[in-house]
Amino acid sequence: MIRITDTLFLDEEEIDITFVRSSGPGGQNVNKVSTAAKLRFDARRSPSLPNDVAIRLMRIAGARLTKEGVIVLTAQSNRTQGDNREEAVDRLVAMIREATERPKPRIETRVSKGAKARRTDAKTRRGATKSLRGPIRAD
Repeated sequence: MIRITDTLFLDEEEIDITFVRSSGPGGQNVNKVSTAAKLRFDARRSPSLPNDVAIRLMRIAGARLTKEGVIVLTAQSNRTQGDNREEAVDRLVAMIREATERPKPRIETRVSKGAKARRTDAKTRRGATKSLRGPIRAD
């Protein structure tokens, strides 16, 4: 069990981790050792996550989310499988923690009378300035 918050836990069996070859430079070792961790987590069908948390998590995942609702994370910055696995799981936990925070509801406010008056006064002054820019009339 992976602890997300005090009340939310994630079963490790819901996470599928495979190891693939890392991309980028690294000499001959990078061509023969599969150290990059590819983590897959089905956020849509996870029994551990409440529905509202799962919806926010899928929104946070963005481009890392497949059409089926699976989050795919790749960790390849470390040299060992264990470190990359730990990094991928930590990143998933951080995303889920962020999704557990409910967004603060927006409180509608009204524009004050003074602000409306200042705006209309400024528009009137600006209009008067622009009206002086016209062609010179011989009246």
